[in-house]
Amino acid sequence: MAANILVLGALGNAGAEVVKALQAQGASVRAGDLFPEKARERFGRGVEVAAFDFGNPATYPAALQGIERVFLLRPPQIADVKRCLFPAIDAAKAAGVKHCVFLSLIGIEQNRVVPHYKVEQYLKASGLDYTFLRCSFFMQNLNTTHRAEIRDLDEIYIPVGKARTSFIDVRDIGAAAAAVLTQAGHENQAYDLTGPEALDYYEVADLFTKELGRKITYRNPSLAAFFVRQMRQRPLMFALVTTWLYANTRSGMAAQVTNTVRRITGREPICMEQYIRDYRNCWVKSE
Repeated sequence: MAANILVLGALGNAGAEVVKALQAQGASVRAGDLFPEKARERFGRGVEVAAFDFGNPATYPAALQGIERVFLLRPPQIADVKRCLFPAIDAAKAAGVKHCVFLSLIGIEQNRVVPHYKVEQYLKASGLDYTFLRCSFFMQNLNTTHRAEIRDLDEIYIPVGKARTSFIDVRDIGAAAAAVLTQAGHENQAYDLTGPEALDYYEVADLFTKELGRKITYRNPSLAAFFVRQMRQRPLMFALVTTWLYANTRSGMAAQVTNTVRRITGREPICMEQYIRDYRNCWVKSE
C-alpha cells in the first residue's frame, strides 16, 4: 500500500518519534529526510523513504507524490523560512496534500519574531487544513544539545534562574502527532503540548543526581555568558535563537502545564524522572 502520510525531518528527535508512532498504528508512512539511506537503516522495510531537502525543490515532487497529510517541522539550521519552507508548503498544496501538521512553539502568539510564527501565518493563508502542535521544551534537548555538559562536566548550563519549564518528551509529541495525522477532527486547530509538571532546573539537576548517582549541578549562568558559550560551540543563528528562547523561559513563559497530550492520545505524558531513567546511558561517563 502506497504511503499517504509524509514525515519530514524523519531522522530528527521529533520526526523519528512521529514515524515510530505511525508505524505502531499500522499507518502507511513515508519518511522524508536529507539522508534517505540512514532513514532506511533506522526504520526498516515497513516505512517508505524519500530524499527531501528543503533547500532543493527538485526533491519535492517524488517525496510528495500521493501524499495527503504532512508532518512539517523547521530544521534548526533553517532561518530563512520564506526561502526554504514556504516553497515546500506551496509544493505540498500543488501536489494534492490536504492537511499539514506543523511542529511549533508554545507561547508563539507572544513570540512573533521567531520563524515558527511566520510559518503558522503562511499555513493559515495557504488554504491547506493545518494543525499546530505548539510544544514546550523537549526533554531530549538534555541528551542532545546539553548532553556533553551533563556527562562530562556534571552540570546543567542554562540561563533561566528559578523559572519553571513544562518539559515534554518527544515520544509524547510523536504520539500526539500520529493521532492528529490519522484521526478526523483536528483540522485548523492549535494545541499546546506539555509534560505533566513544571520544574525548575534546580529540581531537574536533583533528579539527575538521584538517577545517575553523582552530583549534577545547575549553574544558572547569565544570558550573556550563555550566549558566549553557545557562540563557541554553535552557529550564530542557533546561538541567538536558543538564547532568546531561554530569555523567554526566564520570564516565566514556559511554565504552563496543559492536559492536551492526555486528551489527544488517551495516555498520561511522560514525566522528567522517567525520561532520565530511560535515557540514563546518554550521560554515563566514558571509561
